[in-house]
Amino acid sequence: MGRGSLPVLVAAPPPPERIASAIPPGARTLGIPVSGMHCASCVSRVQGALEGTPGVSSAVVNLMTNTATVAFDPKSVTPQALLASIRSTGYGAELPDEGLSAADEQDRQDTARRDEYLDYRRKGVVSLVIGGALMLLPMSPPMMWLEVVLTTGVMLWAGRHFYTGAWTAFRHHSADMNTLIAVGTGAAYLYSVAATAAPRFFVSHGVPTAVYFEAVVIILALVLLGNAMEARAKSQTAGAVRRLIDLQPKTARVVRGDRESDVPIAEVVRGELIVVRPGERIAVDGSVESGASAVDESMLTGESMPVEKAAGDRVAGGTINRTGALRFRATTLGADSVLGRIVKMMKDAQGTRAPMQRLADRISGVFVPVVLSISVVTFVTWYLATGTEGVVRALAAAVAVLIIACPCAMGLAVPTAVMVATGKGADLGVLIKGGVALERAGAVSIIVLDKTGTITAGKPTVTDVRIAAAAPDGESELLSLVATLEANSEHPLARAILAHAEAEQVTWSPAESFEAVPGRGTVGVVHGRTVIAGNAQLMRDRSIDLGDLLVDSTELATQAKTVVYVAVDGRLGGLFAIADAIRPTSAKAVSRLRALGLQVVMVTGDQSGAADAIARTAGIDTVLAGVLPAGKRDEVIRLQREGRAVAMVGDGINDAPALAQADVGIAMGGGTDIAIEAADITLMRSDLNAVADAVELSRATVRVMRQNLFWAFAYNTIGIPLAAGVLFPSFGILLSPVVASAAMAMSSVSVVSNSLRLRRFHPT
Repeated sequence: MGRGSLPVLVAAPPPPERIASAIPPGARTLGIPVSGMHCASCVSRVQGALEGTPGVSSAVVNLMTNTATVAFDPKSVTPQALLASIRSTGYGAELPDEGLSAADEQDRQDTARRDEYLDYRRKGVVSLVIGGALMLLPMSPPMMWLEVVLTTGVMLWAGRHFYTGAWTAFRHHSADMNTLIAVGTGAAYLYSVAATAAPRFFVSHGVPTAVYFEAVVIILALVLLGNAMEARAKSQTAGAVRRLIDLQPKTARVVRGDRESDVPIAEVVRGELIVVRPGERIAVDGSVESGASAVDESMLTGESMPVEKAAGDRVAGGTINRTGALRFRATTLGADSVLGRIVKMMKDAQGTRAPMQRLADRISGVFVPVVLSISVVTFVTWYLATGTEGVVRALAAAVAVLIIACPCAMGLAVPTAVMVATGKGADLGVLIKGGVALERAGAVSIIVLDKTGTITAGKPTVTDVRIAAAAPDGESELLSLVATLEANSEHPLARAILAHAEAEQVTWSPAESFEAVPGRGTVGVVHGRTVIAGNAQLMRDRSIDLGDLLVDSTELATQAKTVVYVAVDGRLGGLFAIADAIRPTSAKAVSRLRALGLQVVMVTGDQSGAADAIARTAGIDTVLAGVLPAGKRDEVIRLQREGRAVAMVGDGINDAPALAQADVGIAMGGGTDIAIEAADITLMRSDLNAVADAVELSRATVRVMRQNLFWAFAYNTIGIPLAAGVLFPSFGILLSPVVASAAMAMSSVSVVSNSLRLRRFHPT
């Protein structure tokens, strides 16, 4: 990747073999916002309805983003039909506004989350205050009817959505979190109203006239406050997307006519000339026309060192211009820009499900009906054991079972971790295309690395300079002479020498004469001196004695380096060794991967000499050289047949088949569009350490997912029997509905909070 170049991103979905249901050719993918979902059962219901719609090839419903991502055949089903399928389950759905920019869409989502949080908090606080007041009211008949009025008001105002949601679910022959809350609090409310209206009937049948108005209100209050904390925590998991969008400046300084003026970013037209001064963010993607500067691209690559930019180099919107002024032409705008594609890739990733989610989905599909059955059994058991005198206790136990079993935590366990991890990955310069790739990356056992452009820089560079013992010129003078000569050549070796001269800040001027000798090198006159640069055969043709540098050239040849000899006025001056040099960070990255317990293999189309030399330097033991593009894919298949989980890392078109075949395909950010599209993970910096970062992040995320699922399942496994009263006969412990509602709310918050720990992840 040349100086000032930027990775070309393609925000493509994972290839067909990487999703649960293959998307057929010609299918369209649509993300539909869904409202009213609160738990894993809600997700299961919506997803089942969509998957049962003719023409839908796959559907993924995400509780965190409240979005259904549907792949469908537009010839068989319309978007309006998809909306109807979702609405038939009792949830709201609207088509996305495709005219919105990423910033506007995120603003709308942020506003919706903030309004949701404030609404839950307001209703929860008011309900909690009323519940506290109900606990203090005396148990006189007038006060009892006041309790009926206050409780009814809270249920109709603060808890209305629970009851309407439960009724909708009932109409569609299903049950969800709303069902559990509505049945639990509704039963307690109706019992309390009956006891208030006809206390003598209860007394005559030996049933206590205790009422649960304060419990009903406090249960609703605690559930609402738990929802508020959950909504607030969910908004924090989306912070990575917001931070990316905020990198886009709101205005650009555009040259129109002979004037510079600041215009809104939405009004910038492709091809317009834009000016950016030192310290400002670059407004849009573009190509530099004039000026020179160092640009901070850390928001794209994670690297802190600025990148030098000059005429012809590309710049990306959102990066920071550090030193000089630049003028550049706008090339890509809005959703097509580098930043826009990163944002889309992030959103696509956060809308997918990890394989671990399937376990929670299977359980949630039968969870609510099972809980309702357990609640009925609990009531009947208590009633039979205690008779009419224990009906209040039986009702309390049945209600507690319903409340504590709400499957919110199960629905949040995996998607919260995926959202936070993909955001953290973006901060590290690692773009992960979905939950499947995120989970698989930590499970790979072998890393297959392409050589050129992956382990190496992908371009020839000067690695060694040797000066002849009797040379008339020093290294700087010799470099200036050969650079002046090679400035007339387009050969890659000549370009490497010129780049080396530029890096060494050596100047050169036009040569007086120049001649290219095909297959040999170049000859010319520089400042009145005859300069010859080329291979050993050219030196022999011109009767140049290689002398003491023959040993050096033999040594360099064993390292797969190409030698360019330079002679001045008939005498050997020195030699330049040129090779596709290993990246400075590759050896450390390979060491990190091996420390993670991974086998590292290099596969390349180069011959064994060059491949072995690079492998030795990088610390790689297993090398497969002379492999054609189809052979790379075959090697991945062979390893997979051995039972290995394979990650393939590459950057070229020839790597794309292997990237698509691998369990996890990882593309270097400076690679081709095809390689990036075929891969599951894109590295925004050309550094193999990012591969180790991705593996470590994946493993940390999977640990959090497992912790979340364990605690979600363990919570219900322990909580339901406690609520049912299994400890009461031996220890006198019976969980009240109020305590159950508090525990239910905190279980969801704890799962989200545990996922948020991933924001503090730091690779080793």
